[in-house]
Amino acid sequence: MCVHEMEKPHILATKPGEYKGIPQIFAPLLEKHFTVVPYHEFEKNPNRWADKIQALIVFFSIPKISRDLLLSLPNLKAVISGGVGVDHLDIPLITSFGVKIANTPTIVDNATADMGMALLLASARKLIEGYKIAISPDMTKLTHCDLGHDVSGSTLGIIGMGRIGYKIAKRAQGFDMKILYHNRKQREAEDEKAVGATYCAKIEDLLRESDFVMLSVNLSPETHKLIGKRELSMMKPTATLVNVSRGLVVDQDALVEALQDGVIYAAALDVTYPEPLPRNHPLLRLKNILILPHMGTASYQTTRAMVERIIANTRLALEGSPLLDEVKPN
Repeated sequence: MCVHEMEKPHILATKPGEYKGIPQIFAPLLEKHFTVVPYHEFEKNPNRWADKIQALIVFFSIPKISRDLLLSLPNLKAVISGGVGVDHLDIPLITSFGVKIANTPTIVDNATADMGMALLLASARKLIEGYKIAISPDMTKLTHCDLGHDVSGSTLGIIGMGRIGYKIAKRAQGFDMKILYHNRKQREAEDEKAVGATYCAKIEDLLRESDFVMLSVNLSPETHKLIGKRELSMMKPTATLVNVSRGLVVDQDALVEALQDGVIYAAALDVTYPEPLPRNHPLLRLKNILILPHMGTASYQTTRAMVERIIANTRLALEGSPLLDEVKPN
């Protein structure tokens, strides 16, 4: 028997289908279990909803969670965020209110790893340039674009060999790439052997030897602008930087300069700061860069699984049960 609408727990979230909300196609999954209070409706009349809301769903970093918002929700039990990154959440602040936090880290691994390899391949083989030539109304005979670079047999340096980084390595292995990696901790020897990866204790060694440098780290104080002018200068002039982590892991001013001056060959980014970039940003005027609108997890299957995991964590939180993916203060 379905739970009556009035008996469903109330959750606060960006309205499904709106900017940075859960896609409308998955709204019924949420509505089966919860009464969804759209954030813009809550802002219009917070007194109507404040006492009812027991959980807050954050999708693509929206809505932002402030002290004032937390103070206004006396019965809030959990903040559940989609995706793996939690840099948009003030974890000490939220947990100080006795509110639990969860994300969906394992759900996005394959989609993000796929996107990392897609960016690498598209940039190396100049797929966007080729597509533009192929559809050009001026094309009357086969025209070749500038030569790209082979991926097979090249060296990939992965910075951040967690779950996603390791899955990137597995994919790169299929292209017969030599795989280097830098991580806070060296992985077990059997993990390295399984993907043919070599540990670089110093990031400098990885940067100097790699044809492609893939960023797959969480954003933290230690990784904020991890790749700057110094690091870019260590890369090969024929090397490409690929970022599927967070925009702030790269110093974008330094990246603009490196791309303009030929310090590195190219860059391929799924993430920037801010998102989207201002339309007059110098990165958008460069020819040796490929930029996507943070779509690494934007597949039907992964998004559905993410929503289902959000629902599961939310239901557990409201029951007072342990969460599947609880995030705790360091």
